Order: sequence, then structure tokens, then C-alpha cells
Amino acid sequence: MILAGNLFIISLVCLNPHLHRSMYFFLSNLSVVDILYVSTTLPKLLYISYTGNHFVSYTACIAQLYLYAFFGDTESFLLVSMAIDRYVAICFPLHYSLIMSKKACMLLAFPTWLMGSLNSFILTYFVCSLNFFGFVEIQNFFCELKAILIVSSSDTTFLRKLIVVDGMFIGSIPVLLILASYACIIRTILNIQSPTGRWKTFSSCTSHITIVVLYYGPAMALYMQYSEANSQDTILSVIFVTLVPLFNPLVYSLRNDDFLKAIRKVTHG
Repeated sequence: MILAGNLFIISLVCLNPHLHRSMYFFLSNLSVVDILYVSTTLPKLLYISYTGNHFVSYTACIAQLYLYAFFGDTESFLLVSMAIDRYVAICFPLHYSLIMSKKACMLLAFPTWLMGSLNSFILTYFVCSLNFFGFVEIQNFFCELKAILIVSSSDTTFLRKLIVVDGMFIGSIPVLLILASYACIIRTILNIQSPTGRWKTFSSCTSHITIVVLYYGPAMALYMQYSEANSQDTILSVIFVTLVPLFNPLVYSLRNDDFLKAIRKVTHG
């Protein structure tokens, strides 16, 4: 369902010229991230469920950790880019096409992938310095960072503190930037005289707001706390890995008039 929903979003944006705008460019990036994100964890989970073989090699575990952090961090930065796009669209509507040009979109999108990769590399580098003796059992359905630390024989105090600091960087700073964008958006909306106009303008942001809440809620609860891995973390991981990528295409396709029109055009010719 996750693959089908996100592939549908990407295909719809590519095939419909009316959706060749910055907003849908970032949405396509988000769908690509979600596809890669779930492909890092869920196929292994399905394999384990089918075969009963829970074994994962050290190399595969480290690779899964890196890719999971890479795509998760990239999604966090992408949500900021999407908030900037909404800010420009509402606060500077007459200059929107000029400001959010193809070049500007690329300049916003490329650093999100780069920062996600670099941050993931730093975390994975420190994990590779840890020692593990013999076979260890990870208390999660994939190689999640906090679950790996608890089975290491090394002192993980520094790395646990680094996770909290990194969580604040990946979580708090993007959230503050998003809140700042929406503060400007709300101020602009309040200056609109017509109640219908205010609601129509605000409704263009509801899909993004919903996705922000769905993403940052479990993410901040999972990584911005200095604690051992526990059963609650496993539940949050399930939400983070499955429900967020599943709801992203649903939220945008059902709450966006442009998408509904494009879907009707495709289905009815």
C-alpha cells in the first residue's frame, strides 16, 4: 500500500503538466524518500515473518541503520522546504513563480539529501566504533539506533547524549523553522478580509500541517529522550516506519483539489 500510494503520487505529478510546480516537486521528493525509507526496513520484517529467520549480519545491520537514518533525516529537512514553499506561495503570491523557480527548488532539495546523508554517516561512524561480543539480540524489528546501543559491550554514554543533541538538531530546528513560516503565513491570512478567502488560503496548508504532526510527533518522542530502548520505542518505531509513509500520499491526494482534479482527469480520460 505504501509503495502503491507513493508511486501513484510520483506518476501523477510526472504525467500531469498542471502539477509541474514547486509544491509538487517537493511532494514527489517526499514520496521518493518514503519509498526508499520503507524499503530499508519492511522487506526484512516481511522476510522474518515468513521464514522465522531473525538473523541479520553485522554489515547488513549497519547498512540498514545508515539508510534508515539517511532517509528519515532527509524527510525532516524536506518538510522544511515544503513549509518555505507554502510561505512564499501565500506571503508573496505575485512573485511565487519567480522566487520558486526550478533552480530555487533544486537549491532547496539538494541540501536536504546532502544533510540527511552527512548526519546519518556521523551517527553510523560512531556506532561502528562500538564493540559487540558474539550473537546479540536487538529488541526491535530492525536495526534501530537505540536498540543497537543497549546490546553493545562498550560505554555508550557519549553516543546516547549525541542522539539527544542530534534529535534536537534534526527535530527542533526544522520544527522552529516550520513554525516561523506558519507564523508569517497566519499573519498574512488574518489580513485577508473575506472569511472564505482566509479559509481557502489556509486549506492549502492543511495537508502539510497534517504530515508535519504525523512525522515529528513519534520522531521527537522516540529520539529526544535520554533513555534505554523499551517496548514503547518499538511501538513508536512501527508508527514512524509504517503509518507516516502510508498516510503521506493519502493526506495529499484526498485534501488537495489539484490532485483530485488530476485523478479525475486520469480516471475519466
